[in-house]
Amino acid sequence: MSVAVRVIPCLDVHGGRVVKGVNFVDLRDAGDPVELGAVYDAEGADELTFLDISASVEGRETTLEVVRRTAETVFIPLTVGGGVGSVSDVDQLLRAGADKVAINTGAIHRPQVIAEITRRFGNQVLVLSVDARRSPDQPSGFEVTTHGGRKSAGVDAIAWARRGVDLGVGEILLNSMDADGTTAGFDLEMIAAVRAVVDVPLIASGGAGRAEDFPPAVAAGADAVLAASVFHFGTLRVADVKRALAAAGHPVRLTPGADTEREPDLHTPERQLDPETSGQEQ
Repeated sequence: MSVAVRVIPCLDVHGGRVVKGVNFVDLRDAGDPVELGAVYDAEGADELTFLDISASVEGRETTLEVVRRTAETVFIPLTVGGGVGSVSDVDQLLRAGADKVAINTGAIHRPQVIAEITRRFGNQVLVLSVDARRSPDQPSGFEVTTHGGRKSAGVDAIAWARRGVDLGVGEILLNSMDADGTTAGFDLEMIAAVRAVVDVPLIASGGAGRAEDFPPAVAAGADAVLAASVFHFGTLRVADVKRALAAAGHPVRLTPGADTEREPDLHTPERQLDPETSGQEQ
């Protein structure tokens, strides 16, 4: 029996609020992470990803209090990232209620931390978050970026994903920075390129705009699909995505009663955040 494709809403959190923009700029307030997490749990999401997108930029820890409240509210696996760079960081997040921890910039700065973390907690706990964009300067045509896609890390993205697996990560979260927030569809070429070199679960992120965008990402090699703005601002619901995946022949986990209407007051899409204070990065 095939493993069900996971549908994962992503909560990009800045200053304790869920935000979303295009290519990680022009951020809009999308609501309270605890309330949104509860809604997605009830709608049948398979997992929830919580990324403190200003943690590395501002040099601070992920907001543990918000993580604790979210973990207490949802009953599905919770992945948390933001400013993770040590075994101690992972320990704190797991104690706060995370089931898995995503690492990005911290691993780029010191790759050996991946092995240190997985030796302590097991590789099922660690997700390597790869923010990648197209670049003619790298052999694969894709490069790793930091600071919300604004800075090149000077690393080939496909080679980095493979190295992460060699060092021990249990999963790859691949985010296309070119497609992020554009609703123009996933970068299928990037997904296929990573799938060809790793044998761990691969989460595709960046670019979803319609329910029809999700099945091609799975066909390209993704084991799970992640989206943010289409869920936060009411364009799609989790059930819409699962129906599209099932119609394309991909197995999904169906949740009885998950078609209930979402409360309309959970979203505040018109509030624009100050770009000068909106940091980005996992």
